[in-house]
Amino acid sequence: MEQTNIQRIVLGLSGGIAAYKTAELARLLIKQGISVQVAMTEAACHFITPVTMQALSGKPVLTSQWDDGGSGMPHISLSRAADAIVIAPATADFIARLAHGLADDLLSTMCLARDCPLLIAPAMNRQMWEHPATQRNIAQLKADGVIILGPDSGVQACGEEGLGRMLEAAQLAQDIMANLQPQLLAGVNILLTAGPTYEAIDAVRGITNRSSGKMGYALARAAREMGAQVTLVSGPVALEAPSGVQLVKAENALEMFDAVKKRVAECDVFIGVAAVADYRVAQPSAQKIKKSANNLTLELVPNPDILAYVAALPNPPFCVGFAAESENLRVYAEQKRAAKKLPLLAANLAQQAIGADDNELILFDDAGEHLLPRSDKLTQARALLNHIVKLRGTIKLEGTAR
Repeated sequence: MEQTNIQRIVLGLSGGIAAYKTAELARLLIKQGISVQVAMTEAACHFITPVTMQALSGKPVLTSQWDDGGSGMPHISLSRAADAIVIAPATADFIARLAHGLADDLLSTMCLARDCPLLIAPAMNRQMWEHPATQRNIAQLKADGVIILGPDSGVQACGEEGLGRMLEAAQLAQDIMANLQPQLLAGVNILLTAGPTYEAIDAVRGITNRSSGKMGYALARAAREMGAQVTLVSGPVALEAPSGVQLVKAENALEMFDAVKKRVAECDVFIGVAAVADYRVAQPSAQKIKKSANNLTLELVPNPDILAYVAALPNPPFCVGFAAESENLRVYAEQKRAAKKLPLLAANLAQQAIGADDNELILFDDAGEHLLPRSDKLTQARALLNHIVKLRGTIKLEGTAR
């Protein structure tokens, strides 16, 4: 299970059709190891039942300020126990009440009495969103320090199209984590490579590998959560780039090398996660090579070593390498780190990691080995980035959530 610095979230629902998305949001937050306490307005119960949210969260859903479990003041006890309150969906009416400090039900009272960050995900018709009154209320909430997530543009339940849709659950989960993580990498520019490369043989065939890109994309997401400016140079993968990350697509090693060279001068940290093909075909055919009974000989030439190039620059960024080995993991990893003069190298067994959702990493640095026990790749990414922060020694680990 993924681990995070955020432990407890109150997830509040006001009365909008987008409440169906909040069920998936609750599931995604719980998947990240977060305890979710759901609170709903009376109107919200007309769109999704408390029974559904209770089944997903594993906790009784609160719909009234008298549903307190005995404390008598749930608006105080719940807000004090939470690391954040998230309102999704936040209707135009609920936003107006927040902006004016009204507190006539459990959820609005909890928001007024809170001692933690408040995040809201607006959801309404496009004309309601664009109305001057709503925009004044949003401006006031921003001035009060409330974090606004969205809205998105698209087809709405009423059939109209425009700005006002609540963000999708996966996007919301990422944005919530990005806004609540300690910003240990604020102001740091990170450039990383991910995925495989594809070296063409002819118009339809090529040389590639089984890298899924999952580890690199997890690192990009985790770095963004921690406040970094992230550029992700990615080979061909079936993954969506994390929110807030600049994606640069590269099909082959030469394209990836060119993309890195253009951007490396601006980065503080370079992480080479991509499984770059060691060789490419010297003369790929523009047309499909027809099958025959004769043997086919391909001349392969070496691809540039992107990580070695970056590490050898006169004023290199902090360089982190990855090594996927099938045997002699420690020996080969240390040899690679020494040959490229890397301050940090993360190594794993290829047969256990490539394409998998979890992994076990061994970090090698000047102090020795550091084992990151097997867990999901986002957890591994967060742990690796925290280790980078320690090694760089320029940012204290006692960061605070923004």
